[in-house]
Amino acid sequence: MQKVIISVIGRDRPGIIAAVSQVLFDLDFNIENVSQTILQSQFSAIFIASTSTNCTVELLETQLKKEVKSMNLNVYAKVLDRSQDYRGPLSEPFIITTKGPDRKGLVANITAVMAQYGVNVTNLQAIFKGGDNPSDNIMIYEVDIPVQINHKELQNELQQKAVELGLDLSIIHKNIFEAINRI
Repeated sequence: MQKVIISVIGRDRPGIIAAVSQVLFDLDFNIENVSQTILQSQFSAIFIASTSTNCTVELLETQLKKEVKSMNLNVYAKVLDRSQDYRGPLSEPFIITTKGPDRKGLVANITAVMAQYGVNVTNLQAIFKGGDNPSDNIMIYEVDIPVQINHKELQNELQQKAVELGLDLSIIHKNIFEAINRI
């Protein structure tokens, strides 16, 4: 079974997912995962698809580009090489959120602290609306924190960096976060 990863980026409009998924269907690919979002009117998606056919990644990419040419989208496809997957230390999932005034370097500074402790960011959503209301600017990091590190030290360093940047920071285990925020 061959797996491919496909990225599609460009100005948002209706029909993008329909066009991409139709090509995948026509070439006998099954979509296994997809992550898609709109950022400031820009469409961005990553698909992982598999096939048991001998369809080449070059043919797939050519067909996708042909299908979305009129939409002015950028498409890239490559074979998914699982042999080099990141296999970090035993970790637990946490949610780290920051709120505060928007300025350059917020993500770089917070993630630099995380990187020092081997924390892997698995998902990041950052919404920066600017303006005077600090509550309009929020970052939500889903992270895997290695169990062997000093969690109190990490939390203290993150809090210290947040204070330097004028941010409110919270860190909570993902299971607790989900239980608290269940509708």
